Amino acid sequence: MAQGEFGATLSVTIDDVAEAAGVSIRTVSRVLNKAPNVGDETRKTVLETIARLGYSPSIRARALASGRSFLIAVVQDDPNAHVISALQRGIVETCSRHGYELVVHPVRFGDPEVAADVESFVRRSRVDGLIVLPPTSEIAAIPARLTQLGVPSVGIASVSLPEYPCMLVSDERGATFELGRRLVELGHRRIAMIEGPPHFRSAQQRKAGFLAALPGPMPDAYLQKGDYGFDSGLAAADALLSLDQPPTAIFACNDIMAAAVIKAARERGVDVPGQLSVAGFDGSDLAAMITPALTTIRRPLTEMARLATESLLAMIEDPKSASSHEPIALSLIQRQSMAAPGEV
Repeated sequence: MAQGEFGATLSVTIDDVAEAAGVSIRTVSRVLNKAPNVGDETRKTVLETIARLGYSPSIRARALASGRSFLIAVVQDDPNAHVISALQRGIVETCSRHGYELVVHPVRFGDPEVAADVESFVRRSRVDGLIVLPPTSEIAAIPARLTQLGVPSVGIASVSLPEYPCMLVSDERGATFELGRRLVELGHRRIAMIEGPPHFRSAQQRKAGFLAALPGPMPDAYLQKGDYGFDSGLAAADALLSLDQPPTAIFACNDIMAAAVIKAARERGVDVPGQLSVAGFDGSDLAAMITPALTTIRRPLTEMARLATESLLAMIEDPKSASSHEPIALSLIQRQSMAAPGEV
């Protein structure tokens, strides 16, 4: 092993491993890439030597040996830092365990050239596969382009999209139905909702499930527009709390807008949950940070990200591996922001 200017040992190379193990560089490469044509004893010797010397192959060396880049990409257009952070944490953890690196490619959902943009990115970066996050995952042209390129992809969305060879589908309609039913069981009758962007599948699914759980049609004044942003939540909450008969419960279609409802209520002197129950969606870390702690529908974001990454890496390792569309169950986390009307 080479010595640095001040006597420090430089990085162990594949040549060092081969020499210490008494095998060829090609054999070490085959062991690193889990090739089947290596004897058990030889494989054991090489792996023990790698561990003893502390050898860690560079991505460039592995790429040259295997024909892969050992890079995977996440395609996203979601300004919600709480959601993106949880998803990326799961992806990075899984990549690290398997010796892959993550590249993030931001896009604009409304860009008519978004599919062409993703294709151009894949050709430039030579990533081995992609995970496409909502709402971008809802654009069918993206997985269609990736399939044409022969690049594995995994989509995450609230509905199953056949264009993806593998998908994680979160049951958002079912989860909001359970929330609506719970509010009715608690005795709420004046129930309002703040929608998400109407062109997002997630917003459509959350709205449909919630409204289906209510005993009758929701009054128009109780159904307010939102865009998943804090300011839209404030505006919608102000409109609802200004009504002659304000609601006793508000479901906001994500945690950020629900936090805005709690802020608006506090500024008006409306007690949560004594006079107003509030619930959100996502189960992000924000829900536990605010006061009162927010009732929310939890998406297991980090766990979903780990599963998506494992599925993608399996397809990269074996292009013939079975594809699947996995349903992901969500859970209602009831906290201090929700109670029976007048209970507190």
